[in-house]
Amino acid sequence: MNRSEKAALQLRAVDVLRTLKETRTYEELAAETGLPAGDLNRYVNGHVLPSEARARDVVEGVGETLLAEELDARIAVDDEGYVDNSRVVFDQSLLSLVPPVAAEKLDIEPPDAVLTAATDGITLAAAMARYFGARCAYAKKSRETAVEEFIEARQRLSSGIEIDYYLPANAIESGESVLVVDDLIRSGETQELLLDIAKSADAEVAGVFALIAVGDEGIDRAKRHTDAPVGALIELD
Repeated sequence: MNRSEKAALQLRAVDVLRTLKETRTYEELAAETGLPAGDLNRYVNGHVLPSEARARDVVEGVGETLLAEELDARIAVDDEGYVDNSRVVFDQSLLSLVPPVAAEKLDIEPPDAVLTAATDGITLAAAMARYFGARCAYAKKSRETAVEEFIEARQRLSSGIEIDYYLPANAIESGESVLVVDDLIRSGETQELLLDIAKSADAEVAGVFALIAVGDEGIDRAKRHTDAPVGALIELD
C-alpha cells in the first residue's frame, strides 16, 4: 500500500468513527471497536490518524459489521419475500456510514458521478456522492418536460412488461467514471438498465453497489454486464 492509499484508508476509518460517535459515547464506541476511549477521542477530533492496521480493522471489520447488524435489524421481509427497507433509506445518519465502507469493500477510486434509479436509491446515492465529492444523478421512468435530450434505456422484464428509464443527457459526461448504486438488488434488471445508461453516455463504470442483495441473481447479472467490482453490504436468502 503506497502513502496515498494508506492516507485514504486512515481517513475512511476516521469518517466511520466520527459518524458512529454521533450516537455513542466514547466508552460505548470503545466497547464496540475494542479500541481505547482515549485513542478514539484523538482520532475523532483529528489530533492523530489511526495506524494502517487499526484503520483497516475499523473500516473492514467494525464499520462493515456494525452497519450490517444495523441494516439487518431495520429491514423486514414478508411471507412473499418482499423487503421493507424504509427504516434504512429514510435515515440519512445511517446512510452516511455506508460510503467509506463501500469504498473499501469495492476498492475503488472516487467517481465523478454516482448513478441510481428513482426513487428509493436516491438517498443512498446522495450520501455516496457527498462523501466522494461527486455529482448525484438519477434516472427516472418519465421524461422531464423542460429537458430536451435524454439517455434512454429499455428493458423487457420476465413478466413481458417493458420499462424505460431516462437520464438527462448532460448528467454524465463522456469519459467520466460512474458508480452505480441502489438500495436493493434482486433480479439485477434495474442495475442492467443503469449500466446501459452509463455505456450510452460513454462513461467508465467504477463499480456497482447495493445496500441489500436478495439472493445471487442480481449480483451475478450485474457482473455479467461489467468488469467493474460488484458488491452488497448484506445478503438475504
